[in-house]
Amino acid sequence: MKQTEILVKSTLDGTMQPSLFYKSPNANRPLLVGLHTWSYDRFNQIENMLPYAEKYDFNLLLPEFRGPNLMSNPICTQACGSRLARQDVKDAIDAVIDEVDKDNIFLLGLSGGGHMALMMAGFIPEYFKAIGSYVPITDLEKWTVQNPDYADNLRACCVSVEEMADRSPMSYIDNIAKANIKVFHGKYDPVVPVCQSLELFDAIMKKHPTSRVFLDIFDGGHEIDMEQAMYWLLSQYNGAKKTKVTG
Repeated sequence: MKQTEILVKSTLDGTMQPSLFYKSPNANRPLLVGLHTWSYDRFNQIENMLPYAEKYDFNLLLPEFRGPNLMSNPICTQACGSRLARQDVKDAIDAVIDEVDKDNIFLLGLSGGGHMALMMAGFIPEYFKAIGSYVPITDLEKWTVQNPDYADNLRACCVSVEEMADRSPMSYIDNIAKANIKVFHGKYDPVVPVCQSLELFDAIMKKHPTSRVFLDIFDGGHEIDMEQAMYWLLSQYNGAKKTKVTG
């Protein structure tokens, strides 16, 4: 699959925002949208996701959404799940939607990308056939205490407690509950405590117990298993065969 860099005009501020697009040679194939991690940009997930897009003949879109969530990023206040960043992902999808199977759009992110996957579930849940969110941050203010190593960068991106709330998935549980999403979190995650995902899931289950929001606590740390991630997405695309258990 050939890499094409596309520039998409933001429908919020009119700036041109970059994404990488890998087009399947076949017509009407699904789209996998891959979200970069906390400290990186659109090139971050090529190695992780391109082999799987090629294996399963999916189109692949890697949007930038304003770059790293670091104080070294001169526009960091526009990154970190901001309204501009969320719109960038939507705009990028809209730019390629006529070239893909629009009924089968999948979203996958880990760490900062897992956070952004949840933010997109809270923004446009109806866009995605299924979402995979790995080891996500769900409450930014709590995370500044839980992991001080990231606190300065986070405060540079979000200049107030209100901004942190606006960019936290915990603020959007009603919309996230409308998505078909599985959250994966390592029980021994040293970067983002597993309680971040547990608390989000618990809050959704209390208000929306019949929602298609699932939680997988796996034996591991701050990591992604791409085989496991793709199994979840493919199970929602093809339908997974299950065997009923009798008592």
